[in-house]
Amino acid sequence: MKAGIVGLPNVGKSTLFNCLSNAKAQSANFPFCTIEPNIGVVNVPDPRINKLEELVKPERVQMATVDIVDIAGLVKGASKGEGLGNQFLGNIRECNAIIHVLRCFDNDNIVHVDGNVNPIRDKETIDIELQLKDLETIEKRLEKVKRAAKTGNKEAQTEEALLNRIREALLQAKSARTIIPQSNDEEVLMEGFQLITAKPVLYVCNVDESSAVSGNKYVDQVRELVKDEDAEVIILSVGAEADITELESYEERQVFLEDMGLTEPGASVLIRAAYKLLKQQTYFTAGVKEVRAWTINIGATAPQAAGVIHTDFEKGFIRAEVISYDDYVQYGSEAKAKEAGKFKVEGKEYVVKDGDVMHFRFNV
Repeated sequence: MKAGIVGLPNVGKSTLFNCLSNAKAQSANFPFCTIEPNIGVVNVPDPRINKLEELVKPERVQMATVDIVDIAGLVKGASKGEGLGNQFLGNIRECNAIIHVLRCFDNDNIVHVDGNVNPIRDKETIDIELQLKDLETIEKRLEKVKRAAKTGNKEAQTEEALLNRIREALLQAKSARTIIPQSNDEEVLMEGFQLITAKPVLYVCNVDESSAVSGNKYVDQVRELVKDEDAEVIILSVGAEADITELESYEERQVFLEDMGLTEPGASVLIRAAYKLLKQQTYFTAGVKEVRAWTINIGATAPQAAGVIHTDFEKGFIRAEVISYDDYVQYGSEAKAKEAGKFKVEGKEYVVKDGDVMHFRFNV
């Protein structure tokens, strides 16, 4: 599962990517600096794993990760191939969620591709290009499905009706994610269309350091604009985050954050938000060899969770032994949680909860 960072050129995407992944994607003051998409595998900050490490004292610790993709800047006309449009749009299509970075700071030394700072216009530029690309996809599909629908094919008629609803929304400059599937069939179809604007989105307002806590007039404009989108807005001073990553010690980083009025780096907040945006959650395995966070889809069953460790665990699944994270921490160990009756044995139908500490029994 991948979240792609998108935005206009020079809004801070590659600098943000570097902060998140500690990779060194080139970051320069001109458009099309990032041509090939950079992919960073980023640890998901989670204080729960630190607590489990403290209790279990394992030989090693493995955190959950999320893949972040740095995609080159889109420009007007990208849907028609302007700039590096087709390549960019293809890279976005391969991602499962979108992190949309908007420039919300004034700085005469950093060129804006459209001449001045206006996050509302910038957002609309990106939205329109993505919507136009989706409109092209929808119209091609409609051409094919109309013929089958005319013959009385029920599946084709269902698809045609959904395509027309999406087309109407796109023509009104609304994204495909505003169309709610009315049935399981429509849900499956929607997924199959692989529309760019159907992907969940998170907005990152890149602000100057003095606005990192409370935001500014630009952030207020963005919040007002997206209030009906069911999308999260995060404030981040990407320049300050870059400075934080350059500091050697934890203590130095904490002093820097305190001076800014923050309790943790904004990058940590963003990574957790991206993880949630991808509909991911965590369960833990905890033993003296290793404490590990495993990533699963929200709603995954015990056998599916076991399959993340190894496919044999899912094939030969017998049962899951489960202690909730809160119970594990309250009683201080697996043995004490068992003594207190907080140890559960669950079967194939069990839906894993975020933070469950689990062991699997299987037979292949």
